[in-house]
Amino acid sequence: MTESDKKALIIFPTYNEKDNIEKIVKAVLDVDSRINVLVVDDNSPDGTGDIVDGMVAEDNRINVEHRPGKAGLGTAYIHGFKWAIERKYDYIFEMDADFSHGPEYIPDFLNTIKEHDLVLGSRYICGVNVINWPMSRLLLSYFANIYTGIITGLDIRDATGGFKCFRREVLEAIDLDSVKSNGYTFQIEMTMRANIRKFKIKEIPIVFTDRQAGNSKMSKKIVREAIWMVWWLRWAAIRGKL
Repeated sequence: MTESDKKALIIFPTYNEKDNIEKIVKAVLDVDSRINVLVVDDNSPDGTGDIVDGMVAEDNRINVEHRPGKAGLGTAYIHGFKWAIERKYDYIFEMDADFSHGPEYIPDFLNTIKEHDLVLGSRYICGVNVINWPMSRLLLSYFANIYTGIITGLDIRDATGGFKCFRREVLEAIDLDSVKSNGYTFQIEMTMRANIRKFKIKEIPIVFTDRQAGNSKMSKKIVREAIWMVWWLRWAAIRGKL
């Protein structure tokens, strides 16, 4: 199979993204003809799922999976990964639907994934590249990544970032049903599982721009999960349970 024949899927987990979803889907589809989109919507009260249904009817590159309620970031991506594996997509992206992850970086991912197994969009590989965050949240994110590296041993500058591209083989090698994390620690866990299996991981620089529309999904519960989950991940890795 030539590179031009390989299929890429971008997964957007959504909850109340009506102001962004149509624009972001159209933007990523315009990047490359090989790209398809899967929206995993958690029964958004604002009608995000209905908007996507209308888009699906007009474009066969757009797909949607409706879940009955808000069940978390990690389970949404696991749902999407299984959907992608079943349909034999070659490259599978994680991407936020709020334009904090710029579609203009997708070609960099597609170029880098040719020689690697997992590509991570990094806010911290070339300095600090975050726009419009309050200093408190920027410091929380920056030092959370330092904390994560110390505890887990991952040599990754931005382990909590959510702009990623996997080869299908990486996801097939991971027991997706055993993934424990559901908040932002999900990103750390998936990278750790890939690293333990000796897949080639590469960070590439991106600029992260905070959302202009809609509300952030960050919460104290997510922060608490992250604090203790990295210790569980380290212990599980030591015991060979990841």
